[in-house]
Amino acid sequence: MATRALRLIFPTLSFLVFWTALNPPRVAADVRNCNCVVGDAESMSKRECSLCREAELQPAGAEFFVLRDANPRKPNRWLVLPRAHTPGSHPLHARPKEERTRLWKFAIAVAKEHFGENDWGVAYNGDRVRTQCHLHVHVGRFIPAAENSKFKFVRRIEDFPAPAEGGVLIHPVKGGYHVLTGDQIMETALVR
Repeated sequence: MATRALRLIFPTLSFLVFWTALNPPRVAADVRNCNCVVGDAESMSKRECSLCREAELQPAGAEFFVLRDANPRKPNRWLVLPRAHTPGSHPLHARPKEERTRLWKFAIAVAKEHFGENDWGVAYNGDRVRTQCHLHVHVGRFIPAAENSKFKFVRRIEDFPAPAEGGVLIHPVKGGYHVLTGDQIMETALVR
């Protein structure tokens, strides 16, 4: 009986291993070596430069702007972006602290407008999993089940961290915010 079960299971497992080898899971892009150069049509035509192109369409005086997430699998998401470009992957930690604070305040205002005072979350993914070079913050409804013991309590927006490696996830709690760092992908804690 056990031999017969093994004869049935082995071909199935072999097929799955073979199928996976031929169809590896899709991995998010690594944008650490971005080269989106404003004014260079060839570099700006790359898929990973599409948010840079969107930034160029914004009024010159706008510091930040909002877009609905273009991914059809994320119909309840918004993106907050700075208008300005920086070299490479536009990392959050490379922006001056005052600008980061204004970005977070702007993103939180957008989040409250769309999701209310207490149900929102904002997330910045690390460079290794982002598919776009231009800095952007995901805005959505926070999934309470994503709460865990690794979150740190931060009272003021000015004190939000900007890690050189990995992303940032923020959601409101009484008296301040819970902030999570250390992981590359953070947006999965937001409703799609």
